[in-house]
Amino acid sequence: MDSEARIVACMRAAVADLGLAPLPHARMSNVIGLGLPEAIEMLFPGSDETFAREFVARYRHHFLGHEQTPSKLFPGAYDTLQTLHESGYRLAIATGKGRRGLDQALKETECDRFFHVTRCADEAASKPHPEMLIDIFDTLGVDPKAGLMIGDTEYDMQMANNALTHALAVSYGVHSADRLLKHSPLGCLDDICDLPGWLTGNRPWAVNREPDC
Repeated sequence: MDSEARIVACMRAAVADLGLAPLPHARMSNVIGLGLPEAIEMLFPGSDETFAREFVARYRHHFLGHEQTPSKLFPGAYDTLQTLHESGYRLAIATGKGRRGLDQALKETECDRFFHVTRCADEAASKPHPEMLIDIFDTLGVDPKAGLMIGDTEYDMQMANNALTHALAVSYGVHSADRLLKHSPLGCLDDICDLPGWLTGNRPWAVNREPDC
């Protein structure tokens, strides 16, 4: 899901609400994928709990009801998810979004029916801690060695490594391919439409495979 524009817009609005100096776009987009508390600590090091609560409240105010920037799917994402779902893959989400934010985004994009289980940063430790992935694997009864985390941030790659599962990077999201490849994913895709073919050609996961991005 391409939610960068919406997330940054909500962060920018929260910063303005609190009377703070504007932050550069790159600085705000860099924390996408983390839970809000972790993102706030990176953006405002040393800030106290009162500030964090106020920022979270303003951010959620905009994200859940007042920000008109849509959370849209990447081109081809819906059809790709449908193909994977119909092919029998058990799909899950581990996200830095809160539960209300994720549910809203899935409803807006009509993608909720594709996923067997979802976990959010307000239900478990934030990325790159592995708790969300471990919980997902436990719920699905899947060995982490048979799993694959697909993500567009370093935090996704780190979480996969911490969960002792496999990772596949995608270069069309938040972090650059160079940043993602530092964490040794199995590969790096430039287009989500390439995912079904990649999965067909790389399962069971080739642990020693060289990144192909």
